[in-house]
Amino acid sequence: MLPKSKSGHGRRGGAPPRRGVTEAVAVWSARHRALAIGGWLALVVLAVLSSMPMTGETARAVDPGEAGRAQQLVDAQGSGDSIRENVLIRARGGSREFATDSELRAATEQLVAELRRTPDAVREIGSPLQAEGRRWMSEDGSAGLVTVELAGPDDQFAKHYATVVRAVERVREHHPDVQLAQAGDHSLSRAVDEGIKDDFKRAETTSLPLTLLVLLAVFGSLIAAGIPLLLSATAVAAAFGLLQLVSHWVPFNSAASSLVLLIGMAVGIDYSLFSLRRLREERAAGHDVHEALRITARTSGHAVVASGLTVMVCMTGLLFTGVDVFKGLTVGTVLVVGLAVLGSVTVLPALLAALGDRVDKARIPWLGRPRIAARESRFWSRVAGAAVRRPLLTGATAAVALLVMALPALGIRLQDAAVTASLPSGSSSAVDAASEMQEQFPGAATAARVVIDRTDGASADTPQVREAIDELHEQAAGSGGALREPITAVPVGDAMVARVPLAGAVTDPAADRALATLRERALPAALGPARGVEYAVTGKTAIPHDFAERVSSRTPVVFAFVLGLAFVLLMVAFRSLTIPLASILLNLLSIGAAYGVLAWVFQDGHLEGLLGFNSYGGVVSWLPLFMFIILFGLSMDYHIFILSRIRERWLGGAEPRAAIVGGIGAGAGVISSAALIMIGVFSVFLTLSAIEYKMLGLGMASAILIDATVVRGVLLPAVMSLLGERAWRLPSHL
Repeated sequence: MLPKSKSGHGRRGGAPPRRGVTEAVAVWSARHRALAIGGWLALVVLAVLSSMPMTGETARAVDPGEAGRAQQLVDAQGSGDSIRENVLIRARGGSREFATDSELRAATEQLVAELRRTPDAVREIGSPLQAEGRRWMSEDGSAGLVTVELAGPDDQFAKHYATVVRAVERVREHHPDVQLAQAGDHSLSRAVDEGIKDDFKRAETTSLPLTLLVLLAVFGSLIAAGIPLLLSATAVAAAFGLLQLVSHWVPFNSAASSLVLLIGMAVGIDYSLFSLRRLREERAAGHDVHEALRITARTSGHAVVASGLTVMVCMTGLLFTGVDVFKGLTVGTVLVVGLAVLGSVTVLPALLAALGDRVDKARIPWLGRPRIAARESRFWSRVAGAAVRRPLLTGATAAVALLVMALPALGIRLQDAAVTASLPSGSSSAVDAASEMQEQFPGAATAARVVIDRTDGASADTPQVREAIDELHEQAAGSGGALREPITAVPVGDAMVARVPLAGAVTDPAADRALATLRERALPAALGPARGVEYAVTGKTAIPHDFAERVSSRTPVVFAFVLGLAFVLLMVAFRSLTIPLASILLNLLSIGAAYGVLAWVFQDGHLEGLLGFNSYGGVVSWLPLFMFIILFGLSMDYHIFILSRIRERWLGGAEPRAAIVGGIGAGAGVISSAALIMIGVFSVFLTLSAIEYKMLGLGMASAILIDATVVRGVLLPAVMSLLGERAWRLPSHL
């Protein structure tokens, strides 16, 4: 066996390689500590302050498909939007006939009178008391519905909504035996916004202390644990400063900002772990601080740059969807990962050079031995040793197990959750009211919105258009229950916005079929004869339907782009064709298994009581593609780090199987620690209220767990052992 030097170079590798860019930058930073640290802080400050000179509104996301076109027609009016609230009226504790019950009718009369006293706040009131009032009564006649349009402009909607709420409260006081349940555009949007805000606030406040505790356990030192947090926090701060500037051209929302925060903290901590682990190893081998930093930059630093580039390249695949909400997430992730990589090769070596051996000061004795000590992991060395001794048996067993886990994903059904399915019962009075309203007036609280405009720029509020809207009542009557009542219409600027309740549970297949009936049959029949008119449908059913269709149609392109570029990057990084192919297959196995877990739990309804959700029979449409992009990028952190350790030993003269066991034993401890942090962070999402974030948390946490254990600990050594020397060969013409 060829001899192996301490620095990782033996006869197989030839002379030590020339200094690369990563090593040169890190060595310069270590020698010019003040300049490197000061330059990094200056960069962070400039990034944070970069958006201050910019004024004006930020970019607004446009939904894909026809739903987005409808919203653009409304926005073009420049007079606000159509905002409708609904009030369900029925007897408490029993069923009474609305048409003959004096108290129910009296409560309705009072509510209508209260609303009409505030003409500046409301308009277009509909109720069972008016002409064609039967449209505002439930099929069984036990409940009535009052619909009311909030008056604009946009900045007054909240005030006018409060006026409606007060009117409803006054009626409740006068009629205690009558139940009034309010739900509509503003109340449901506010419930969702507050739920998301509370959820992410809880996630951020829970995940950061949890991360700190894990870091303390991993490093066993306050100073060492503080360095990853410092790098991550400054990278995230700089990224958000730049995002404030970029948001004037690229839409960026609060949900994306929270995800960027979590991704930034995760990769920043990962990169610090890789470097600190290698630095301790080289110091234990007898190298001084500067030589240890040089070797760390050449090995772990190179792996960090390669994995960071892979994450950023993978994220750009989301741009192929053409969906606006993904643009901000892509830009934010690329910025925060790029800054974390830059910090890991500049300010991190400077800090480690300045601290020297003091990086391990302020130890916490009761936490025990640090998990990133220089010694190899005995457990993972034994696991990898067993895998390389019987690679075919262990590899096949692990692969079959993952394939079995992935089986439920074959029947996965992409379906966004309606508001009433997303938030748990009792979390919001508006959501509970919408659930009750759905039973009596299907689709009324979240009706489809048909935006009608004239192509010549004139007002669409014409007798011809009004007649066409009246024809929609006839179309609804002949739709076999797909289209429901009450159908209403209001002018918005020069456009008209008609609301058509749809059958089904807002986002389920029945609602999608009703949407198709509206778009393909009812509207062409009603509005087709009207000349010079254009129309488009949006709403709570249309938006997720069009979004899912766009994402599904572009998914093959995204997959091909990500897999193709990942293959090229890995081929360049490791000078091999077999390693990129094996790496892609292993990643697809772990992601497929995570998809299976997701479908088995949430679509099939297992573990509902434990995780606190009610299954609606689907998986959120954006989640599988998002998980693929994020997981494929983040798992490359682990993969590249482990492969780098294996390749380094092989170049140093080790026999292939010994290189595999040694590389995994040396890197698995830090991989386990990094995975533990990310699993902890994403597990926090399981405690949130919205089912979408429970899905995200379980999907990401299970995928990272599978990736860091079964894939990296068992499948990778088995596959590498089967490949042997062939793993590191590249055809001469390449």
